[in-house]
Amino acid sequence: MADYAYLMQGIRQIETSSSVLVSSSRYLNDARIRDWVATHLLRRNGPDVPTPSDSIQLVQILREVQDIDRINALFAAERAKNPALDAWFSEGFSSSYTVDDLARYGPETLGGIFHAQLADHRMEVNIVPPFIPRNDFEYFQLRAGQTHDLEHIVGGGGFDFIGELVPYYMRLTNLFMHLSPELAGELSVFSILGSTRIITRAVLHYPQTWLIAQNAMERGARVGRLSAPIHMMRYEDVFHLPLDEARAALGIKGAEFVDTGPASAQWN
Repeated sequence: MADYAYLMQGIRQIETSSSVLVSSSRYLNDARIRDWVATHLLRRNGPDVPTPSDSIQLVQILREVQDIDRINALFAAERAKNPALDAWFSEGFSSSYTVDDLARYGPETLGGIFHAQLADHRMEVNIVPPFIPRNDFEYFQLRAGQTHDLEHIVGGGGFDFIGELVPYYMRLTNLFMHLSPELAGELSVFSILGSTRIITRAVLHYPQTWLIAQNAMERGARVGRLSAPIHMMRYEDVFHLPLDEARAALGIKGAEFVDTGPASAQWN
């Protein structure tokens, strides 16, 4: 039996009067997050638990675990030194277009490509129902939901499970390029946990797709690193432009589309 005492040195037991599990991490302290991580990072895909339900469960849990007041304070500090972000929040733009509205755009335009995706797959414009945001954090979340599917298109991510890694890693990288680290970290909790479930499942259960998944991560990170602030992009203003022109107008750089559909199909 190998002796790993050298690597294990420094570990110490911390005494506590608590009668339940407790740590310095609010995420580790929450039994729902522990269960979510254990379940969705380790499970296989299956029709009994459709993958979109993973992320909705996580969103609902994080709303109760994260310190929203602290996040709004971080937004206030960021707005004080970032005029573009302050103007974005002050305007508070929210989209209201429908699938039928998108039908007027040509097939090669951003709006036309988005319309075809929605119509062909019977998808809704809004991932979650629209709501009136009460603070900066809620407005940020509102726009993130309104633009997520468009981030697939402009970033080169397919509308499939592995393809989700592209917009995930676009934001995971881009937020840290344009916001303070603490704020970017708070805004990235969902993305890091949501994306990691795809990464671990690929290696544990679908290893034949791992290099494709890894490439999706790399492509998303490249777009995030090179592009303008993705969270403030107003795609509605460039629906009429061909995809490459729309990317240029928005400030999206480094995008490359790779079809991850066949690899994702092996997960079902």
